[in-house]
Order: sequence, then C-alpha cells, then structure tokens
Amino acid sequence: MKLFYAPGACSLSPHIVSREAGLPVELVKVDLKAKKYDGGGDYLKINAKGYVPVLQLDSGQVLTEGPAIVQYLADQKPDARLAPKNGSFERYQLQEWLNFITSELHKGFSPLFKPNTPDEYKRISRENLSNRIEWLDKQLSGKDYLMGKTFSVADAYAFTVLSWSKPLQFDLSRWANVAAYLARVGARPKVQEALRSEGLLKQAA
Repeated sequence: MKLFYAPGACSLSPHIVSREAGLPVELVKVDLKAKKYDGGGDYLKINAKGYVPVLQLDSGQVLTEGPAIVQYLADQKPDARLAPKNGSFERYQLQEWLNFITSELHKGFSPLFKPNTPDEYKRISRENLSNRIEWLDKQLSGKDYLMGKTFSVADAYAFTVLSWSKPLQFDLSRWANVAAYLARVGARPKVQEALRSEGLLKQAA
C-alpha cells in the first residue's frame, strides 16, 4: 500500500493509524502547491481532487477521504482494536466522531489557513471552533480517548486536526481536558514515530 501525504496535513491521521496497526505502508510525499509527488509524478492523476490523503492499494484501487481510509486500515488489523467491529453500535459511534471531526473541526480550521479568507470570516470561524471545542472538552471529561479507555482511529484524526491550533495561534489551554488529551495522544510512541517521520518532531539529542 502507498499513502500519499503532505507533512502535517490531515494525511497525518492515516499515517498514525498505519503505524498503530503495524501495517507496512509506503509513504509518498506530495507537493500540494505544485500538485506533484516524489519522483515528479502528476498528483492529479492519482487524485483529481488535488488534496491528501490518498491510499493506493497494491491492486491499484484508491481511497481518497481520510475517514474512509482510517477505517479501511483499522479493518485490516482488527486485533489492533483501532475501530469497533462492523455492524456494532460502537462502530456507528466511531463514525459519529469521524463525522464530527471532519465537518465541525477540520472544515472549521480550513478557512484560517487561507490567506484570502476575509478577517471577519476568520473571526466567525474562530468563534464557531471555540463553541465546538468547548463541547468537545465536556465530552472528554473523565475519558482518556474519544471512545473511552481505548485509542481509536478517531483519536488519530482529532489529534491531527487539533494540532493545527499551534501554527494558527489558536490557544487551546483554556480547555483543560482537550489540552490534556492532545498531550496524551501526542505521547504515544507510534504517534511520535509518525511525527518524526514527517519532520514535525525533532529527534532527541
């Protein structure tokens, strides 16, 4: 399998999941501005939507959306317990989390990265994000991870998106449960491996 990624982008989520599951995945770095991937290939021929992640299977089949990719990866190694069993109520709860992250957090942060987003719209986006994170903070009360005591693919996605708060100077310290959650997930050995691999975490001296 190949995972097409850009450092620190939402593709970090399936990158983390692949390591947590112990799945051998070849990483292919993408230049999102040039729409080229390592080796000079045309990325738009891999994904006409032009963004990451993309998971290309050995068969040549392709998946292009993060929430679908992380569930696919989890299902390849069910013993890793990164997603509840298909058909169970808990699996639908996982999908509920993935939908919340993609629609309310991921897309909430997106306008803040764009230089042409009007300042007033950025202010509104920050307010909306604050409301969503306030709700998330309450959900995390007394819990290690989004689904309880067990790390899941939703945590890989939430960690990735919430980590964007740092470069955007969006202070999360006022939400104690969220801040502790980010530190907890970030300390996981496989998460650290993924961060180092993408150049997002300096090697220890």
